[in-house]
Amino acid sequence: MLKIDTHAHMLPRDWPDLAERFGDERFPVIRHQGDEHHIYKDGKFFRAIDSRTWDPSERITDYARFGIGIQVVSTVPVMFCYWADGAKALPLHEALNDHVAEVCQQYPRHYIGLGTLPLQDPDLAIRELRRCREELKLAGVQLGSHVGEWNLDAPELFDVFAACADLGMAVLIHPWDMMGAASMPKYWLPWLVGMPAEQSRAICSLIFGGVLERVPNLRIAFAHGGGSFPYTLGRIEHGHRMRPDLVAIANERPPREYLSRLFFDSCVHDDAALSYLLQTCGADQVMLGTDYPFPLGEQVPGSHIQRLGLSSVEQSALFHRTAGRWLEREF
Repeated sequence: MLKIDTHAHMLPRDWPDLAERFGDERFPVIRHQGDEHHIYKDGKFFRAIDSRTWDPSERITDYARFGIGIQVVSTVPVMFCYWADGAKALPLHEALNDHVAEVCQQYPRHYIGLGTLPLQDPDLAIRELRRCREELKLAGVQLGSHVGEWNLDAPELFDVFAACADLGMAVLIHPWDMMGAASMPKYWLPWLVGMPAEQSRAICSLIFGGVLERVPNLRIAFAHGGGSFPYTLGRIEHGHRMRPDLVAIANERPPREYLSRLFFDSCVHDDAALSYLLQTCGADQVMLGTDYPFPLGEQVPGSHIQRLGLSSVEQSALFHRTAGRWLEREF
């Protein structure tokens, strides 16, 4: 059975050193020394990566061990740089998009590409979005869970979502710049606690802010199983019902009515959690995603799906049919 990993990250081996160009160490940079490859941000070590991050042929061999035939690749969220001036960040987004497009052109049977946009400057973002679609032939874009002080319902961002829909671009929302990080620096809590909350904030903002209502043909997916949203949906619905004066101020429709329009990856790291996600949202809205090749990703891709005892129809939905609907491609 064809398996498509919809949540896999890729970087070029090298990218423009904007920290040096603009004298701003907040921009991520890569440093190679022998077999060690380290990303630095804010002048400090951020993450070690290896050749699987950029070598497309090595990746194909690696994920073939698990029966994965296609990866939908997107950049690593630290590269978003939404805090920067949009014009300064644009060369980085362009370089990342060019690299993803090149990989997809060289290995069309194995890779489908998502671009990245300088969302802090919506006009530039839409311009790069059009280039991703018309020139680079990418299938969609990966966007962060918020942009500085803008949540995803911000009026400034609406035209970007509308343009994604108009251009037929799939959208993947990925958590980044996790809320509360400064107050919980220990135990990797920004990734363990803040990351799920980021996804719930993003989904609630899009629903309550009326973005999904106003852009009905937007094909939008959420990494990491939608974070905490599916598991707190009862509370969210209850709040919408009991305090509409606070919650339903821009959109009166209950959140649950949008589940059939939202896509979620399966990267939840727990059989029971995945089972609940499927019960809540349906197999037609969930698709294999692994966060490859990072430690917080699913280390044996598809293993949770295979352990649930799903029917062949349900498995085919999670392994490729749902991805096909999200990407508007036939597999």
